[in-house]
Amino acid sequence: MMNDVKLTERQKKILDFIRRQIQTRGYGPTIREIGHAFDIASPNGVVGHLNALENKGFILRTVGKNRSIELSREILDEQRGMPLAGTVAAGELTEAIEQDERIDIEKMLNRRNAYALLVNGDSMIDAHICDGDFVIVHPARTANAGDIVVVQTDEDQATLKYWFPEKKRIRLQPANKRMKPIYVKDARVIGIVHGVVRRVK
Repeated sequence: MMNDVKLTERQKKILDFIRRQIQTRGYGPTIREIGHAFDIASPNGVVGHLNALENKGFILRTVGKNRSIELSREILDEQRGMPLAGTVAAGELTEAIEQDERIDIEKMLNRRNAYALLVNGDSMIDAHICDGDFVIVHPARTANAGDIVVVQTDEDQATLKYWFPEKKRIRLQPANKRMKPIYVKDARVIGIVHGVVRRVK
């Protein structure tokens, strides 16, 4: 972990400056810009800090290129995702506590060959899957009873339902009290739902 590598306070501030410049402009600062930002008169003084950051694995540079400072792959991997700012009450009020942590939604949901499907309809609303949501599906050919799956029926129709194999048929159970289950003699599991993504306006 890069967090285990020790940096001086000046090196930390220069690294943060480089990171902000890349995030806001799309490319790193020049040696002159770093010197101006930190009141370092000599270019050699800036180069010394950059050499330390590069030797410790935080940045990469290309010789002879003016704006060649890039964040290392390890730093980019640690920055994936978004800040996990803490927890928030959805019931009784609780004290808000900030956290210094990141959560990578993509890593949490993404597995080999996983894909997203846009949900059309409200048959799964009681499972908190609504029209317009995206479900994250992991390809599978089998499922356990009660799994939320994407299935293809013998009529070549695909649907999102709970999977319940019965003795001589398969029950595709909606998560909507107003809808009745679908019974089919044959259906093929395409994938199992492992996550839901919703855009809140």
